[in-house]
Amino acid sequence: MVAPPDNDVLWARALHFQHHDGSPALSGVSLGVREGEILAVSGPRGSGKTTLLRCLSGLTPAQRGEVWFNSVPVHTMGTLTRERLRRDRFGWIDPVPVLVPELNVWENAALPLMLRGTSRRRAKTSAVEWLERLDIGDSIRKRPHQLHQAERQRVCIARALAPAPSILFADEPTAPLHRADRAHVLRTLTTAARSHGITVVLATHDAETAALADRTVSLLDGRCVTTVHLPPVAETEGRAACSLSV
Repeated sequence: MVAPPDNDVLWARALHFQHHDGSPALSGVSLGVREGEILAVSGPRGSGKTTLLRCLSGLTPAQRGEVWFNSVPVHTMGTLTRERLRRDRFGWIDPVPVLVPELNVWENAALPLMLRGTSRRRAKTSAVEWLERLDIGDSIRKRPHQLHQAERQRVCIARALAPAPSILFADEPTAPLHRADRAHVLRTLTTAARSHGITVVLATHDAETAALADRTVSLLDGRCVTTVHLPPVAETEGRAACSLSV
């Protein structure tokens, strides 16, 4: 077992995972993520993006392969140790907003901080700050059932950002949002990540969302693929090529 490079905050080697029906979700995926980097994991639906994020975060252990966080092997951790790691160092955004119905908006956003032992006052201050950045600060005392789905997703994003995680795993974070809302939320997310030094691993099938990242890793059928970008063809060359094909 060889430790990863020092400049990678997150590193994975040869990850394999199969679904219960035996179909492969990941087939030997390896990657490294640098500290403070925004990495997009792109690919069509069913390509293995969500499974990769779950394995990288320790939520679902890979069946084979290694995952390292700050040179500590996540793949050898027990269940409770992985849970503490996710609570204390990682943030997670699902494509579908899930909130605690008995708690109001700011309490939902502050919940991870309070679970860490942060005082209620400090947790509320941090949560409200993020809720205001995400344009839902006027709803902090509402219950989840009083919100539209897009508003609930903003609360989930605030909840993930409020504890200032070392790594934020975002699985299609703007899926429930209207197109007009996506740009603002993604801009807030990426700006927050850069200003707070948060590393982001972002799963998306949307090219516009992936374009906001520093780097993109593409998956297809559970494997990393490399896209070759050909240089643009000059207009005269294009006409010549067309004439040859006639």
